[in-house]
Amino acid sequence: MNKYTNMTRASRLILIEKMVSEKNITSQEELLRLMEGTGMKCTQATLSRDLRQLGVSRGFDSKGGYRYMLPGKTAKTADTLPGHESEAVTGITWARDMMLIYTYPGFASAVALKIDRAGRYEIAGTVAGDDTILVIPRDNISNEAVEECISLIFKNNSQEKQ
Repeated sequence: MNKYTNMTRASRLILIEKMVSEKNITSQEELLRLMEGTGMKCTQATLSRDLRQLGVSRGFDSKGGYRYMLPGKTAKTADTLPGHESEAVTGITWARDMMLIYTYPGFASAVALKIDRAGRYEIAGTVAGDDTILVIPRDNISNEAVEECISLIFKNNSQEKQ
């Protein structure tokens, strides 16, 4: 007999949603370990599909690092004040080697300004709408380098507040 609970897709989705909303999870590997700790197991490919179905995205935690977030269940807009730009970020995705950062409505300009004023070489510039920012990297800069750069910008911001 297998030590892992046989789980249906629905029960797996409920568990993932619960864990992502209650814990600061930074990677799929971490989430898989946490799920296994409850006695439930799935493959990384299945977990990826489940995360997409739930609309889980990567955003910033309060320290400027990345974490998984559920749509509409992140920091409250009323709690987001100038100097806390990372709290306005609700998700990040990539399209054609350009990063898209999603924010609460009305906060994209403040987040883009924070990125632009950091003056990082890796980023050629940003274009901000109401709730979406297009981050344009310089030529030959990897997606990983841009993600690290963005993380550093917001990590430095959180350290300055302490």
